[in-house]
Amino acid sequence: MSNQKSWLKPVTLKGNKVTLEPLLHSHKLALLAAVQDGVLNKLWYTSVPDQNTIDDYIEKALNTQNEAKSLPFVVRLNSSQKIVGCTRFCNVDNSNQRLEIGYTWYASSVQKTGVNTEAKFLLLQHAFENLQAIAVEFRTHWLNHNSRNAILRLGAKQDGVLRNHKRLEDGSYRDTVVYSIINLEWSAISNHLLACLSKHSENQYSI
Repeated sequence: MSNQKSWLKPVTLKGNKVTLEPLLHSHKLALLAAVQDGVLNKLWYTSVPDQNTIDDYIEKALNTQNEAKSLPFVVRLNSSQKIVGCTRFCNVDNSNQRLEIGYTWYASSVQKTGVNTEAKFLLLQHAFENLQAIAVEFRTHWLNHNSRNAILRLGAKQDGVLRNHKRLEDGSYRDTVVYSIINLEWSAISNHLLACLSKHSENQYSI
Protein backbone atom coordinates (compact mmCIF):
# COMPACT_ATOMS: atom_id res chain seq x y z
CA MET A 1 0.00 0.00 0.00
CA SER A 2 1.33 3.42 -0.94
CA ASN A 3 1.90 6.06 1.72
CA GLN A 4 0.60 8.72 -0.65
CA LYS A 5 -2.62 10.40 0.40
CA SER A 6 -5.19 9.81 -2.30
CA TRP A 7 -7.44 12.65 -3.38
CA LEU A 8 -9.84 10.02 -4.76
CA LYS A 9 -11.91 7.59 -2.74
CA PRO A 10 -13.80 4.56 -4.13
CA VAL A 11 -17.33 5.60 -4.98
CA THR A 12 -20.37 4.25 -6.84
CA LEU A 13 -21.89 6.61 -9.42
CA LYS A 14 -25.45 5.84 -10.52
CA GLY A 15 -27.31 7.25 -13.51
CA ASN A 16 -30.46 6.32 -15.40
CA LYS A 17 -28.80 3.89 -17.83
CA VAL A 18 -25.64 2.81 -16.04
CA THR A 19 -23.97 2.49 -12.66
CA LEU A 20 -20.21 2.85 -12.28
CA GLU A 21 -18.87 0.58 -9.55
CA PRO A 22 -15.32 0.26 -8.20
CA LEU A 23 -13.45 -2.52 -10.01
CA LEU A 24 -12.96 -5.75 -8.04
CA HIS A 25 -11.25 -9.09 -8.77
CA SER A 26 -14.71 -10.66 -8.66
CA HIS A 27 -15.68 -8.80 -11.85
CA LYS A 28 -13.31 -10.93 -13.94
CA LEU A 29 -15.81 -13.28 -15.61
CA ALA A 30 -18.32 -10.51 -16.31
CA LEU A 31 -15.61 -8.41 -17.94
CA LEU A 32 -14.52 -11.32 -20.13
CA ALA A 33 -18.14 -11.78 -21.23
CA ALA A 34 -18.32 -8.08 -22.15
CA VAL A 35 -15.10 -8.31 -24.17
CA GLN A 36 -16.52 -11.25 -26.14
CA ASP A 37 -19.48 -9.07 -27.16
CA GLY A 38 -17.75 -7.90 -30.35
CA VAL A 39 -14.12 -7.93 -31.48
CA LEU A 40 -12.73 -5.45 -28.99
CA ASN A 41 -9.49 -7.28 -28.35
CA LYS A 42 -8.63 -7.04 -32.06
CA LEU A 43 -8.49 -3.24 -32.05
CA TRP A 44 -4.78 -2.53 -32.43
CA TYR A 45 -4.91 1.09 -31.25
CA THR A 46 -6.45 0.42 -27.84
CA SER A 47 -5.87 -1.97 -24.94
CA VAL A 48 -8.71 -4.33 -24.02
CA PRO A 49 -8.12 -7.44 -21.87
CA ASP A 50 -8.70 -11.02 -22.99
CA GLN A 51 -8.59 -14.47 -21.37
CA ASN A 52 -4.79 -14.35 -21.22
CA THR A 53 -4.41 -10.81 -19.88
CA ILE A 54 -7.48 -10.21 -17.69
CA ASP A 55 -5.79 -11.12 -14.38
CA ASP A 56 -2.85 -8.82 -15.07
CA TYR A 57 -5.24 -6.10 -16.28
CA ILE A 58 -7.23 -6.12 -13.04
CA GLU A 59 -4.15 -6.46 -10.84
CA LYS A 60 -2.41 -3.48 -12.46
CA ALA A 61 -5.56 -1.37 -12.21
CA LEU A 62 -5.93 -2.11 -8.50
CA ASN A 63 -2.23 -1.54 -7.87
CA THR A 64 -2.38 1.93 -9.40
CA GLN A 65 -5.43 2.61 -7.25
CA ASN A 66 -3.45 1.61 -4.15
CA GLU A 67 -0.68 3.96 -5.31
CA ALA A 68 -3.21 6.84 -5.44
CA LYS A 69 -2.77 7.14 -9.21
CA SER A 70 -6.14 5.88 -10.46
CA LEU A 71 -9.69 4.85 -9.62
CA PRO A 72 -10.99 2.09 -11.95
CA PHE A 73 -14.69 1.33 -12.48
CA VAL A 74 -16.81 -1.32 -14.15
CA VAL A 75 -19.85 -0.07 -16.07
CA ARG A 76 -23.08 -1.92 -15.19
CA LEU A 77 -26.21 -1.61 -17.34
CA ASN A 78 -29.11 -0.83 -15.01
CA SER A 79 -31.75 -2.52 -17.16
CA SER A 80 -30.09 -5.95 -17.17
CA GLN A 81 -27.48 -5.63 -14.39
CA LYS A 82 -24.87 -6.85 -16.89
CA ILE A 83 -21.36 -5.40 -16.79
CA VAL A 84 -20.75 -3.89 -20.21
CA GLY A 85 -17.36 -2.24 -19.93
CA CYS A 86 -14.70 -0.42 -17.97
CA THR A 87 -13.52 3.13 -17.44
CA ARG A 88 -11.10 4.85 -15.09
CA PHE A 89 -9.89 8.01 -13.44
CA CYS A 90 -6.15 7.79 -14.15
CA ASN A 91 -2.90 9.80 -14.21
CA VAL A 92 -4.15 11.43 -11.03
CA ASP A 93 -2.33 14.55 -9.82
CA ASN A 94 -3.39 14.63 -6.17
CA SER A 95 -1.57 17.88 -5.39
CA ASN A 96 -3.11 19.90 -8.21
CA GLN A 97 -6.48 18.12 -8.36
CA ARG A 98 -6.15 17.14 -12.01
CA LEU A 99 -6.94 13.77 -13.51
CA GLU A 100 -7.61 11.94 -16.76
CA ILE A 101 -10.57 9.80 -17.83
CA GLY A 102 -9.27 6.85 -19.80
CA TYR A 103 -8.95 3.07 -20.21
CA THR A 104 -12.54 3.12 -21.48
CA TRP A 105 -14.08 0.31 -23.50
CA TYR A 106 -17.58 -1.10 -23.95
CA ALA A 107 -19.23 -4.24 -25.26
CA SER A 108 -20.19 -3.74 -28.90
CA SER A 109 -23.92 -4.12 -28.17
CA VAL A 110 -24.02 -0.96 -26.02
CA GLN A 111 -21.91 1.28 -28.21
CA LYS A 112 -23.80 4.30 -29.61
CA THR A 113 -26.68 3.72 -27.19
CA GLY A 114 -26.01 6.60 -24.78
CA VAL A 115 -24.10 4.41 -22.30
CA ASN A 116 -20.83 6.23 -22.88
CA THR A 117 -22.54 9.63 -22.81
CA GLU A 118 -23.99 8.99 -19.37
CA ALA A 119 -20.85 7.33 -18.01
CA LYS A 120 -18.75 10.34 -19.05
CA PHE A 121 -21.32 12.71 -17.54
CA LEU A 122 -21.23 10.84 -14.21
CA LEU A 123 -17.43 10.90 -14.12
CA LEU A 124 -17.17 14.56 -15.07
CA GLN A 125 -19.90 15.55 -12.63
CA HIS A 126 -18.13 13.73 -9.80
CA ALA A 127 -14.76 15.20 -10.75
CA PHE A 128 -15.90 18.82 -10.95
CA GLU A 129 -18.76 18.97 -8.43
CA ASN A 130 -17.57 16.61 -5.70
CA LEU A 131 -13.79 16.46 -6.09
CA GLN A 132 -13.41 20.10 -7.18
CA ALA A 133 -11.08 19.13 -10.01
CA ILE A 134 -9.47 22.01 -11.86
CA ALA A 135 -9.13 20.04 -15.11
CA VAL A 136 -10.02 16.65 -16.60
CA GLU A 137 -7.95 15.27 -19.47
CA PHE A 138 -8.70 12.77 -22.22
CA ARG A 139 -5.96 11.09 -24.27
CA THR A 140 -6.16 8.87 -27.32
CA HIS A 141 -4.22 7.55 -30.30
CA TRP A 142 -3.90 9.99 -33.20
CA LEU A 143 -5.34 7.31 -35.50
CA ASN A 144 -8.28 6.44 -33.26
CA HIS A 145 -10.68 8.76 -35.07
CA ASN A 146 -13.80 7.39 -33.39
CA SER A 147 -12.38 8.20 -29.97
CA ARG A 148 -11.14 11.63 -31.05
CA ASN A 149 -14.54 12.58 -32.45
CA ALA A 150 -16.32 11.29 -29.33
CA ILE A 151 -14.06 13.38 -27.08
CA LEU A 152 -14.73 16.50 -29.12
CA ARG A 153 -18.48 15.86 -28.92
CA LEU A 154 -18.18 15.93 -25.14
CA GLY A 155 -17.06 19.54 -25.46
CA ALA A 156 -13.38 18.98 -24.67
CA LYS A 157 -10.73 21.11 -26.37
CA GLN A 158 -7.53 19.79 -27.91
CA ASP A 159 -4.41 20.79 -25.95
CA GLY A 160 -1.83 19.26 -28.25
CA VAL A 161 -0.18 16.13 -29.65
CA LEU A 162 2.61 14.18 -27.94
CA ARG A 163 4.66 12.77 -30.82
CA ASN A 164 6.16 9.29 -30.36
CA HIS A 165 4.61 9.29 -26.92
CA LYS A 166 4.46 5.51 -26.36
CA ARG A 167 5.81 2.34 -27.90
CA LEU A 168 3.00 -0.15 -28.51
CA GLU A 169 3.26 -3.93 -28.18
CA ASP A 170 3.61 -4.35 -31.95
CA GLY A 171 6.65 -2.04 -31.94
CA SER A 172 4.89 0.96 -33.47
CA TYR A 173 4.85 4.36 -31.81
CA ARG A 174 1.73 6.14 -30.62
CA ASP A 175 1.20 9.83 -31.21
CA THR A 176 -1.09 10.79 -28.31
CA VAL A 177 -3.70 13.53 -28.73
CA VAL A 178 -4.43 15.36 -25.46
CA TYR A 179 -7.77 17.05 -24.76
CA SER A 180 -9.14 18.68 -21.63
CA ILE A 181 -12.15 20.24 -19.95
CA ILE A 182 -11.44 22.82 -17.24
CA ASN A 183 -13.57 23.66 -14.23
CA LEU A 184 -14.76 27.00 -15.65
CA GLU A 185 -16.24 25.15 -18.65
CA TRP A 186 -18.14 22.53 -16.68
CA SER A 187 -21.41 24.44 -16.28
CA ALA A 188 -21.88 24.83 -20.04
CA ILE A 189 -20.67 21.30 -20.82
CA SER A 190 -22.95 19.85 -18.15
CA ASN A 191 -25.93 21.51 -19.84
CA HIS A 192 -24.73 20.20 -23.21
CA LEU A 193 -24.43 16.60 -21.97
CA LEU A 194 -27.78 16.71 -20.18
CA ALA A 195 -29.36 17.88 -23.44
CA CYS A 196 -27.74 14.97 -25.27
CA LEU A 197 -29.05 12.52 -22.67
CA SER A 198 -32.57 13.90 -22.89
CA LYS A 199 -32.88 13.43 -26.64
CA HIS A 200 -35.53 10.91 -27.61
CA SER A 201 -33.19 9.07 -29.98
CA GLU A 202 -29.77 8.44 -28.42
CA ASN A 203 -28.81 6.46 -31.51
CA GLN A 204 -28.76 9.69 -33.48
CA TYR A 205 -26.62 11.58 -30.99
CA SER A 206 -24.61 9.40 -28.67
CA ILE A 207 -21.06 10.12 -27.63
